[in-house]
Amino acid sequence: MLPALDRGAQALFFNRKVDAVSMIEFKQITLDNGLDVIAEVNPNAYAASFGFFVRTGSRDESDEISGVSHFLEHMVFKGTPRRSAADVNRQLDEMGGVSNAFTGEEATVFYISVLPELQPRAVDLLADIMRPSLREDDFNVEKNVILEEIKMYEDQPPFGIDEKCRELFFPGHPLSRSVLGTRESIGALTPEQMRGYFESRYAPGNIVAAASGAVDFEKFVEDVKRGCGAWEPRPTSRKTFRPTGRTGKEVFVRPSAAQEYIFTLSDAPSGRDDERYTAGILTNIVGDEVGSRLFWELVDNGKADCASLGFYDFLDAGFFCGSLCCAPESAAENARIAEEVCRRATDEGVTAEELERAKNKILSRLVMASERSRGRLFSIGNEWMTNRAYSPIKAEIEIIRGMTLDRVNALVKKYPVAPKMTVAVGPLEELG
Repeated sequence: MLPALDRGAQALFFNRKVDAVSMIEFKQITLDNGLDVIAEVNPNAYAASFGFFVRTGSRDESDEISGVSHFLEHMVFKGTPRRSAADVNRQLDEMGGVSNAFTGEEATVFYISVLPELQPRAVDLLADIMRPSLREDDFNVEKNVILEEIKMYEDQPPFGIDEKCRELFFPGHPLSRSVLGTRESIGALTPEQMRGYFESRYAPGNIVAAASGAVDFEKFVEDVKRGCGAWEPRPTSRKTFRPTGRTGKEVFVRPSAAQEYIFTLSDAPSGRDDERYTAGILTNIVGDEVGSRLFWELVDNGKADCASLGFYDFLDAGFFCGSLCCAPESAAENARIAEEVCRRATDEGVTAEELERAKNKILSRLVMASERSRGRLFSIGNEWMTNRAYSPIKAEIEIIRGMTLDRVNALVKKYPVAPKMTVAVGPLEELG
C-alpha cells in the first residue's frame, strides 16, 4: 500500500494541478436569438466535448404530460428534416468517441466527446438533432419502448421507490414528478402534446451550447450560429419556490424482493446556495460509499450490503438522501444504527480529522474528473444552467481547501442529516 501524502506533498500535488490549468480560458457569447454559447478552452487537452443543455425536465411538466421530457429525449435521435434516424446513429458511430443523452428533473442534455478535428461534424450533428422531425410513426414505436422502460424500472430493485421518495417528501412541488412519467401519462400522451411541449421548452433562450477541452471557440461559435442562428426566439418560464420536506414514514410491501430497501430524506441547501459545497463535504464524512461513518458502522462489518448518504441539489431545493439495503431480518436494527449515526452527526458535528480526510478525497476526485473534457463539460454546463456563472477548477479547489470545521458543523445544525422522511420497500410489512 502506498503511504499517505503529508500535507506538504498534498499542497505540492494540487498546486501542480492548478498550474497545469492556468492556461485554461472560459469564453461566452449570446446569439441574437438568446442562445448561450460557452466553452472552457484547454490547449493542453487531447479531446473535445460538446453538448446542448436544455432547461427542461420533469419539473416543467404537468401531471397530464408527465414523462414527456424523457420521451422527447428519445425522439430527438429519431431523425430530422436533414437526417434519418439511421443517419444520426451512423454518423455518431463514424466519429467514434462517446455520445449520449440524459434527462433529469431540471435539464435534458445531449453530448459527444470526440477528437478535436471532428469539432465541425460533431456540432453540426448536435445542432441538427435539436430540431427533430417528431414523426407520428416514430412516436408510436418509441412510446412502447418508454412503457417497457417504466415496467423494467418498476420491476428492478429498488422498484421505483427512489423516485417515489421525492413525490412523498415534496408533495405538490414540481420536483415531485417522476422523470419517466407513469404508464397512464405516457400511454395517453399524443404527438400533438409532445410537439407543443417541444415548441415551448426547446426555445433558443432556454438552451446552452457548451464545449470543453481542445476547442476552437471562434469556429465553435460559427458552427453554432450556422446550425442554430435561425431558430426563432420564444419566451419561456419556470415556476420555482422553496418546498419544505414532509415528515413521515411509508412502507411499500414487495413480497418478491430478497432484500429490504430503506431511503431517508431531510432538507438540504439548494443548487444556488453557497453551502452546497459544505453539504457535499458533510455527506462525504457521514455517508460516502467508502470510509465514511455509515460505511464503518454497517458495510465494512457485513451488517448491510450498502449504506450511504448523498446530497442532491436543485434550483430551489435540496435534500440529503440516505440509502440502506440489507437482509429483511436485519432491516429494523440497521435502520436504527443508520439513524443514530446521522443523529450523532447532527448533535455533535464532525471532527477536524474527518474534515481533512474528506477534503483529500473530494479534491482527488475533482482533479481526476477534470482530466476528462466530458467531466468539465457537465460541470460548466450545469453551473451555467443553474447560476449563469462559471466556476473554474482552481476556484473549486480553493473552496474545498478553505472549508472550515465551524462551517461544516454550522451547516449540520441548520440542515440536520437525521431523517425526516423514511420510505421502505421490500418483503417487510413494517420496519418495527
